[in-house]
Amino acid sequence: MPELWATLAALPPAVFLQQSSVAYLLVNAAHIASLAMLVGTMVSLDLRLLGAFRTVPLAVIGPFLSRMAAGGLILAVLTGAWLFSVNATEYVSNTAFLAKLCLVGLGVLNAVWLHTRGNWALALDKGQASPAVRLHAALSLGVWLGAVVAGRWIGFL
Repeated sequence: MPELWATLAALPPAVFLQQSSVAYLLVNAAHIASLAMLVGTMVSLDLRLLGAFRTVPLAVIGPFLSRMAAGGLILAVLTGAWLFSVNATEYVSNTAFLAKLCLVGLGVLNAVWLHTRGNWALALDKGQASPAVRLHAALSLGVWLGAVVAGRWIGFL
C-alpha cells in the first residue's frame, strides 16, 4: 500500500498543493469552512430534535438543515481528499486521522439510517421527534463533535 500513497502524492492535484502554499492555504480554509457548515447544521438539527428551539417548526428546519449538512459533507470530503493526497503516507498511519474517518463514517451511517426509516418522515409530519429519532440525534451530536476533536488531534500526533 505505500506505493499507492506515494503515487497519490505524485498526482498533479497533490503536487499543485505541495508547490503552492497559497493554494494549500485556500483548500485548507475551504475544508474548515465546509466542516463548519456540516457540523454547525448538524448540531443545530440535533439540538432541535432533542427538544431545543421548539418554536421553530421541525417540518421547515429539518429538511433545510439536512440538505445544508449534506452540502457541507460533500465539500468536506472533496477538500479533505485533496488535502489527504498531499501527504497520504503520513495520514494513513496517524491514529487521530483514522479515528476521524471512523467517526465521519459513523455520522454518515447514522444520518442515512435515520433518513431511510419511517421515523424521520413521521417526526417531520408530527413536528416532534420520537425516542428513536432523539437517540439518533444524541448519537449524531457526539459523533460529529468527536470528529472535530479527532481532526484537531491530527496535528498533535
